[in-house]
Amino acid sequence: MKIALDVDGVLADVIKSWLNYSNTIRPKISKHNITDWDFWKKHKINRYDFYAELSSCWKNWNSIPSTEENLSYVTKNLANLGQVDIVTARERSTDSFVKNWLNHHNISYDDYISVIDGPMKADLDYDVFIDDSPLNAQNFLQHNKQVILYSQPWNQHVSENRINRISNLSEAIDKIKFI
Repeated sequence: MKIALDVDGVLADVIKSWLNYSNTIRPKISKHNITDWDFWKKHKINRYDFYAELSSCWKNWNSIPSTEENLSYVTKNLANLGQVDIVTARERSTDSFVKNWLNHHNISYDDYISVIDGPMKADLDYDVFIDDSPLNAQNFLQHNKQVILYSQPWNQHVSENRINRISNLSEAIDKIKFI
């Protein structure tokens, strides 16, 4: 079993760090107000500014919280099911910061794969993808891939019955056993 595990929004709650920054220079936004993947449009934030600011948050990787507690334990259990690779879409300049964050949180993984854009993930050879992006989830389905969607406010509108939804990473273990 080859498992692709996303970072931002699944392991690392980087949006919290971005909100801390954004709320000092723009009207305040709370995480539960981010109900769409491209929420920056609704809040009149330039897409490129958003992604640059999000990447910049990784420079302070040690201040980025995890999405939940016990991720080290859960990723060790995931690794018992097969190969777990970190599969992330990001600027290459942030890879070292992300790896530092993963090591700091004792996240178990076999390989680190970084792609330029989220849709490129679907071209990779994995049995199951654990991700929070509704766009990636739809793309995985179009490529006949198994999808486990990590619940976040920006993916609540996804109701595709071929998607396995989880609210915490430990739920992925039981879902993967039946894939």
